[in-house]
Amino acid sequence: MTQSTGINLAVHGMNCAACVRHVENALKSVDGVEAAFVNLANAKAYVTLQPDVQVQEELLVKAIEQKGFNAHVLTAENELTAPAAAQQALNKEAQKKKRQFIFAAILTLPVFITDMGSHLIPPFAHWLHSHITTTQLGIWQFVLATLVILFPGRDFFTLGMRALLSRSPDMNSLVAIGAGSAWLYSIVALFTPQLLPLGANHLYFEAAAVVITLILLGKYLEARAKGQTGEAITRLLRLQSHTARVHRKEQWVDLPIDQIAVGDRILVRAGEAIPIDAIVLEGQSHVNEAMITGESMPITKNPNDSVIGGTINGNATLTIQATHVSSQSTLANIIRLVESAQATKLPVQNKVDAVTAWFVPIVLLVAAVVFLGWWLAGPSLNYAVVTAVAVLIVACPCAMGLAVPTSIMVATGR
Repeated sequence: MTQSTGINLAVHGMNCAACVRHVENALKSVDGVEAAFVNLANAKAYVTLQPDVQVQEELLVKAIEQKGFNAHVLTAENELTAPAAAQQALNKEAQKKKRQFIFAAILTLPVFITDMGSHLIPPFAHWLHSHITTTQLGIWQFVLATLVILFPGRDFFTLGMRALLSRSPDMNSLVAIGAGSAWLYSIVALFTPQLLPLGANHLYFEAAAVVITLILLGKYLEARAKGQTGEAITRLLRLQSHTARVHRKEQWVDLPIDQIAVGDRILVRAGEAIPIDAIVLEGQSHVNEAMITGESMPITKNPNDSVIGGTINGNATLTIQATHVSSQSTLANIIRLVESAQATKLPVQNKVDAVTAWFVPIVLLVAAVVFLGWWLAGPSLNYAVVTAVAVLIVACPCAMGLAVPTSIMVATGR
């Protein structure tokens, strides 16, 4: 009986459940693909191919790139280092989001204080307007809110508009439309108020700036959480040796771990980590195998006994013979099992997928209906805009896309 084969890919640029759905649909559209599952938390795609069908890996990468994301295939060689690279990328992304949030908060705080402070504290409003005119205040708010949109909030608009143009709106699209609508409406109210109905020339620069700032805060917390939950595999990788002292051409030389072949003789001094799964050829020592068995007492190893890569040699030098290459070692298989557990798609995620497939289009439709309804029957145009923008802003599906995979990562890490 033939078996289905699989291909794993690293996918970069996803940030919500809608992104996951777009990547999965792109992969499933490739001929020969039986199933595809994308994990937002560890930024990987797991593709199962139909039996006896050959699929070019480049087609899978191209399908993902056509949706606006970056991807590369994970091989047996680079898959072991991929978690560490992914962890570095997550940490870098968290720092980037932190900088964006701080920058946005510095720009947004004056807009928020001058606008909402005037509403909440009447004496502050009198003092403020005695020093600056309403038009001047509006211009300052316009400048600061525009800086928030152009710099820390730019990703929402570039990614959101690109998703809209590709007819696959996502969370960025909701933020871009919501904050952008408030910003554009305020520009019209500030510079050409005659175009609006009487009494509708209210400014909502603070809404656009505050929304982007708060969502950037959420993005930073999200990126930090993803980085923390991905550290389990990184800690496993730290157990691996990077080099080994191998007997080649009648001499001992230090070689990278990925250059060790089955049958190579390796010298392991006292206190060193055993670099690869092997059997003992010469020597007797005690080996700490707690990382595998949890047993704190070292195990005595004699010739012909097996040793596991990543365990610690104790009080004597051992000469060992490699029985596996690095990509097939016990530690490598543990890492794959952990990642496999994190990649498992639970039944509840199928329900989430069904919801997110229609979530963003329905939200856009609801916002349009709310806008038209309040415009035709409500008190004013500005009220209709505010209510429609509120619908767009609160309806971000990030939590649905991250809840299950992040909880799985935390559980397997522990």
